[in-house]
Amino acid sequence: MFAFTDDCLIGIAQIDEEHRYLFELLGRVHNLVSTDYQNDYYQKIKEVLAELDDYAERHFANEEAYMEQIRDPELILQRTQHAFFREKILMFDLANIDDLTEQRELLDELVNFLAKWLYRHILSSDILIGKLPPLDEWMIKDNPCEFTEDYLVGVDLIDREHRELFRIVGKANQLVKSYDFSSSYDKINEILDELRAYTEEHFRDEEEYMEFIHYEGLAAQKRAHEAFIDKLKTIDLNEIEDNPQEYLQKLLEFLLGWLINHILNTDKKIPAEGTNETT
Repeated sequence: MFAFTDDCLIGIAQIDEEHRYLFELLGRVHNLVSTDYQNDYYQKIKEVLAELDDYAERHFANEEAYMEQIRDPELILQRTQHAFFREKILMFDLANIDDLTEQRELLDELVNFLAKWLYRHILSSDILIGKLPPLDEWMIKDNPCEFTEDYLVGVDLIDREHRELFRIVGKANQLVKSYDFSSSYDKINEILDELRAYTEEHFRDEEEYMEFIHYEGLAAQKRAHEAFIDKLKTIDLNEIEDNPQEYLQKLLEFLLGWLINHILNTDKKIPAEGTNETT
């Protein structure tokens, strides 16, 4: 029998109580598997799946709201894991369970999934909630890849190219959220290649503009650009063995974080053509 034990406590009362109830739902599914399987449990299976989805939605919303409030750096990864859980429950709900054999197979698979996911998620992810330094403000947004007015530097060419960089990173982020081991790997590689190529093009354009206006910060910009390009060139997905989705999510957080910080703290100092500002 699966039990919520003290080692699953993370020290946040509401989240601990909600985890405890998720374990109760796991126990309910386990009881269905363990009974003398004589009856048609179609309706009971549908009811427990509906409750799992409904309760998970409320729990995840509460957990993410708390993490957003404390600016927890694991928030983006947690959102990805939560979305995966709900998508998986939806797949169970859509499965064909018209006969007893299909019901037995689904219940066995559901118990295995819930037990593995809950223990792993709580003990490797939730246990860290509130224990890490707070993240930057941009990371708590529902869509951190959205290009907003905050990132405008006032130079049309640069702003257009920044917008495109955000679009490429956003495309990669969406793919990572719905990561499929059988098909996503090649697509991620393609997007990273696109990001490398466009970043190099953007940095050339930006540096040419800064040279044209005789911007005194050009040398520092070139050094920052070179360091970022070097980081992009060292990414080798062939070296990823365990948890590729988690690795890619953290990689995208780094790339987007660098881009945002560079725009807000460095590119915004670039004067528009025709002004006499230098920094």
